[in-house]
Amino acid sequence: MTLGNLRDLYQQVILEHYKKPKHKGKTNPVHRYQKGHNPSCGDTIELTLQLDEAGDTILDAKFEGEGCAISMASADLMAEALRGKTVKEALEMVERFQNMMKGSAEFPKELRKLNVMQGVAQFPVRIKCANLTWHALKAALESVNDKQADGFVSNEKE
Repeated sequence: MTLGNLRDLYQQVILEHYKKPKHKGKTNPVHRYQKGHNPSCGDTIELTLQLDEAGDTILDAKFEGEGCAISMASADLMAEALRGKTVKEALEMVERFQNMMKGSAEFPKELRKLNVMQGVAQFPVRIKCANLTWHALKAALESVNDKQADGFVSNEKE
């Protein structure tokens, strides 16, 4: 597959997740909640997580918000990939995603769908859009049983 064809495929997947997100809404119940906002472009996200009884495995992840195709597709792809992951695995995914945005990592075969976001790394201004939902995830997972965290996370200093 040529580089141009690969880029077209990535753009197609991003647009598909933007136009028809599969994980939009709120989990029921909500065990973790976090708002995220990117002031420079106006993207906003509200992430909710449903955890198992022990609180260490993500059963469901959903999001609501407004933003560009990149931020919304990133949120939908992330929510899909989180199901069944432990909190520890999810935090490792955050780190891997952020490294991927720097061009120094990619996801393994079982999570390869997330690699469609690699192309965003070529556009430094858009990296914040892709990372917003991942910042919200990290904050939500690091909160201690705090369903309604005050304020929001921002990636403005990235």
